Amino acid sequence: MIFTLAISLDADSLLSFLQLVVRWIHVFAAILWVGQTYLFNFMEDSLEKADGDEVVIGTLWMVHGGGLYRVEKQRFASFLPPVLHWFKYEAGFTWLSGMVLITLVYYVDGLVIGPGQDFLTAVVAGSLSIFVGWFVYDRLVRSPLGKNPRLFAAVGLILIMALHLGFLEVMSARAAYIHVGAVLGSIMTANVWERILPAQTKLLNGIRSGVPPEAGIASTGPLRSRQNSYIVVPLVAIMISNHYPSISYGSDHSTLVLGVLVLLGWGVARLFRKPVFGKSAPHE
Repeated sequence: MIFTLAISLDADSLLSFLQLVVRWIHVFAAILWVGQTYLFNFMEDSLEKADGDEVVIGTLWMVHGGGLYRVEKQRFASFLPPVLHWFKYEAGFTWLSGMVLITLVYYVDGLVIGPGQDFLTAVVAGSLSIFVGWFVYDRLVRSPLGKNPRLFAAVGLILIMALHLGFLEVMSARAAYIHVGAVLGSIMTANVWERILPAQTKLLNGIRSGVPPEAGIASTGPLRSRQNSYIVVPLVAIMISNHYPSISYGSDHSTLVLGVLVLLGWGVARLFRKPVFGKSAPHE
């Protein structure tokens, strides 16, 4: 039925239909990914420490769906369980659908440039920024600057605003905002696939061989996941800014507005990072 509908549409309607389907996939995959990110960060923050236990770091009791769940985090398991659940494809589908969506909306539909701007220059700048953005971010995290959260955030804010100003030189104001979001989303995805998952794989290989992983491996996942939980809040604000052009990308002070959105997003993320919304309730 969907295929029949698609082939019956004219070119413009077909493009709109494809954008709808891809946006649907993108939003739903992002919901799954962001929800899991905050759930795991909540569990990290809410673990009750197991003092004196050489294996168990902490435990956590949760209630949902009419049942009780006991979560236990271990330093280094002595064996691999027969069934191990991974969380990775949500990030992959979110990023891939996002890239397809940008292509359909901005490159195919021509919204990437404004009057007097060159299409090829805009596409190259937008594409390269994804890889350059990840390289710069990753190097900063692994540098001494990454050990100072406040200074790291300040430098990050400056770089985000500078990136937006650079985009404005080669693409439309709307495209500039959304491409900043694409860079941030790509950083989040690379955190999962280039840092979190490889660290988890090394951890599992260590369990198989009976050799504890090198120091720092176990902290890689929580660190990058924590940073993703901060990045995603302003990212969502950027993504929905298309609906409010007069106070976002269409403003005369759009770069300043972007900086405010980022700061507000980080502030909200900090509230969510504290175990407030899943706060324990006293049992009577």
